[in-house]
Amino acid sequence: MTRQSLSRATGILARGLRTSTATIGATRSAPRPALPILSQAVLLPVAARSRFLSTTSSRHKGILPDSDDPTPPNVQDHDIKPVPAELTDGEYHELADEYLEVVLAQLESIADKNESVEVEYSAGVLTVVFPQIGTYVINKQPPNKQIWLSSPISGPKRYDYVLYGEGQAQKEGTAMGDWVYLRDGSTLTELFLGELGVDLSLPLPQ
Repeated sequence: MTRQSLSRATGILARGLRTSTATIGATRSAPRPALPILSQAVLLPVAARSRFLSTTSSRHKGILPDSDDPTPPNVQDHDIKPVPAELTDGEYHELADEYLEVVLAQLESIADKNESVEVEYSAGVLTVVFPQIGTYVINKQPPNKQIWLSSPISGPKRYDYVLYGEGQAQKEGTAMGDWVYLRDGSTLTELFLGELGVDLSLPLPQ
């Protein structure tokens, strides 16, 4: 090869290298096309998206998609219903007599201050007459271990002796008792206070 031919070949090779280098450099320096950013909604499963986008109220949905919302607990269902205490005949008579003696003492105190009020107690039957209200009759009912009441305001009611505070957290022997109308949980003590203004929790009159 002549010197002129060699020089020409070298020039062609140099130009080729420059062109190749420039092409590679341009390729490296050119910004890469941005990858598409997928929204979180797209990344979520179809079922999840439909749950968030649903316009149906979720009030009636439970934990599982196809389950109904569990019925909220009824507060009344959790209320402790009064249960009559298991009394022997002797215990019943002792408790009923003691209670009626307290009632009798309070009513006689009222009758002493108001001559129009009449009080009579005989054979376990207590009769009280309030002229402006009417006649109350309170009596023992041994076969049922109850105290029966006839009120001119609220009508007839039957009261059972119920103990309160005998749960596991309570000390034995610390329970308190009262005569309770099982249908609504009210007590005979509350009735005397509400209808007659007689507070049986007050000290007995001397």
